Amino acid sequence: MRFSRCGTRYAQTVLTSKIANFTQLLFVILAQAGIHGGADRNIKIKYMSESRSKIVKFCEDYLNVKDFTDYCVNGLQVEGAEKIDKIVVGVSFSKKLIEATIKAKAQMLIVHHGLFGKLMNQPPQIKGFVKNRLKLLLENNINLCGFHLPLDAHMTIGNNASLCELLGVGKIKPFYVGFIGDLENQMPFSQFARLVEKKLATKIYSIAAGPKTVKKIGVVSGGAASEFILAAELGADVYLCGDIKESVVEAVKESQINFINAGHYNTERLGIQNLGNLLAKKFKVKVEFIDVPCEI
Repeated sequence: MRFSRCGTRYAQTVLTSKIANFTQLLFVILAQAGIHGGADRNIKIKYMSESRSKIVKFCEDYLNVKDFTDYCVNGLQVEGAEKIDKIVVGVSFSKKLIEATIKAKAQMLIVHHGLFGKLMNQPPQIKGFVKNRLKLLLENNINLCGFHLPLDAHMTIGNNASLCELLGVGKIKPFYVGFIGDLENQMPFSQFARLVEKKLATKIYSIAAGPKTVKKIGVVSGGAASEFILAAELGADVYLCGDIKESVVEAVKESQINFINAGHYNTERLGIQNLGNLLAKKFKVKVEFIDVPCEI
């Protein structure tokens, strides 16, 4: 087959144009991912501002907060600025996280562990570290929002659904505020334990008291050691949570179920990051996850 010079030039022109278009698209994608380089360093994402009320309402509706009885307010806990340009998300409410939020020039802080009723006497008495935290928030006009059980239980972005996805646990069904499901392929319990350590970048505490080869996994993030009982009744080979209590150790052995404590903080990092990503996409506001690591 032969091509004329004219045809060859046309083909080269078309190819050059397509390459240019692809390159331009690639730079846009990289810019949105926060990766810049070369002559296109000036590509910027156009961020927006949004009202506090719209952001809070969206979170409350999306996470179905009305369906939960909790020992904290799921939603706005401390009122700050109405106009939101930037949101910081993190796992647990602390002075260190508030200070990081101030440094990040954010008007809203959203956490999983927020202002719990048990931090204060009832009726409320504001003193000590709680007073100091609230003082920082109020002086800097920062909103505090907390989403606890609704963020554990959410089927799409929640802590437990995310843990299941991360660990390859499929066909999940709800139990308590977590899920139970199956690995695609069964594996030795020791191998699954190593997988948890690798995926969560943590050191686990485990009790090998169940089947040596495992497939059915129960997952409840955070402080839920006692829920191993329900997982065992549902036929789980392994129960994964973020807590351990002296009172459950022998009970786990007697129930012949494998037990993994992967840490309260480390099992609850995923949901709040997912919520932040969702808000960034929905409202085009700046969102930053700030990690304040905790080994517990």
